[in-house]
Amino acid sequence: MHALDGIRVLDLGTYLAGPFCATVLGEFGAEVIKVERPGTGDNLRRFGTPTACGDTLVWLSESRNKRSVTIDLGDPRGTELARELIAGADVVIENFRPGVLERLNLGYDVIQELNPRAILLRVSAYGQSGPNRDLPGFARIAHGFSGLALLAGEPGGPPVTPGSTSLADYVTGLYGVIGVLLALRARETTGRGQCIDLALYETIFRALDELVPAYQQSGFVRERMGADTVNVLPHSHYRTGDGHWIAIACTNDDMFARLAKAMEQPELADPGELGTTPARLAARDRVNELVSAWVATLTRDAVLARCREAQVPAGPLHSVADIFADPQYRHRENIVLADSRIGAVAVPGVLPSLSDTPGEIRWLGPALGADTDDVLTGLLHRTEAEIARLRADGVV
Repeated sequence: MHALDGIRVLDLGTYLAGPFCATVLGEFGAEVIKVERPGTGDNLRRFGTPTACGDTLVWLSESRNKRSVTIDLGDPRGTELARELIAGADVVIENFRPGVLERLNLGYDVIQELNPRAILLRVSAYGQSGPNRDLPGFARIAHGFSGLALLAGEPGGPPVTPGSTSLADYVTGLYGVIGVLLALRARETTGRGQCIDLALYETIFRALDELVPAYQQSGFVRERMGADTVNVLPHSHYRTGDGHWIAIACTNDDMFARLAKAMEQPELADPGELGTTPARLAARDRVNELVSAWVATLTRDAVLARCREAQVPAGPLHSVADIFADPQYRHRENIVLADSRIGAVAVPGVLPSLSDTPGEIRWLGPALGADTDDVLTGLLHRTEAEIARLRADGVV
């Protein structure tokens, strides 16, 4: 049994944000039907590291548990197929530019007429309204527009991307999951679906802690601080004597006192020294120099052991090779091997862990159109001859 058994999701999205929402729903039992362009398919198939099956590792990992159906939505016959699929769907997901769904005659008003219980998730760069609604955008643009990218980098240096990842796509996909689950819960009472409108930038903006109230209250404009953070110290990255990097995060005075004891310099935590947060913030360079000098005298394992003994939050900065070797990752099954068209592929495991209705990876990203015939015959009741004609005309 899965938490979303019986829920059908129609994934009309491309690339990552909307489709990632569908992926998570599929991990917990939803039937996900992914609609792709005949011949070329979703651009995500070509985004990332190519493989022998013709699709990328990103596709194999992030299109798990989906059924691939090819439909030309620009052809009236294809639009009709999509309308029939919408009529039987619980959730429809799209991340076209605003207005595209309407031009296809598949806007929310049409969806409501076809299926009043259907939930529409709309993901776009800037949302369905506002002066920027028609502008294109990807995760990097969202990182910049949200305020995140300008905070990433060393003081005085150029802004950098916060990790070479599509963070905004994944965060927005997760907010999409939240929206869908809320709408499904509301439907139990109202009997009707609703429209969910998400912008890539605003989900990142939502995660920037006190950036907004700090500016409103005092005009404070946070700048790049490298590995440091704004209100607590020491809270940064430090290089060990054997060339590794670790993170130490002391978020209050008690933690700093424990760190000072572990450093065998307990006097640093005296009230007249660096024992209070304001004192440490006023002496940021000195605090970081003291911690850096101590960390540099020890190996990574030794400094982490001392921090653990003193109950100081600390941990390694892992490379992916470190992650594969880490027993915590192994114990939590954060990496799983799944069969695919290129053999076994290691992919991130399913989150969150549910005790009674856990999710699972049933298969990795399918071949283009692998399920077209099954869906058209099983759900839309087309005959083999009708499907053959549609395929010959390039509609599927």
